[in-house]
Amino acid sequence: MNLRGKQKRFLRSKAQRFRSKFSVGKNGLTRAWVDQLDGALNNYELIKINLQQNTDVTPEEVKAYIEKNTTIQVVQIIGHVLVLFKESDIEAKRNISLQVKAI
Repeated sequence: MNLRGKQKRFLRSKAQRFRSKFSVGKNGLTRAWVDQLDGALNNYELIKINLQQNTDVTPEEVKAYIEKNTTIQVVQIIGHVLVLFKESDIEAKRNISLQVKAI
């Protein structure tokens, strides 16, 4: 699903009150980390991740890696925090994506 501007604004407003669920540390980006991230997005659809101070990657590198290797979309980058969205593969967990499609 390609997100339009209004949909991204809606997701950003939803994610504003969230806390980060994942972080990128000194190990950087690995396939196992991306698989865990993908599994979490199947449950939540919208999450925040943050980059720790000891990481060697930039937020732009994380965005490029995630979007290249998965169907996850980066909605927003603020400093070292990224907001990620993916429509859940589990139909019963598609609450946010149904709201996004209605916009």
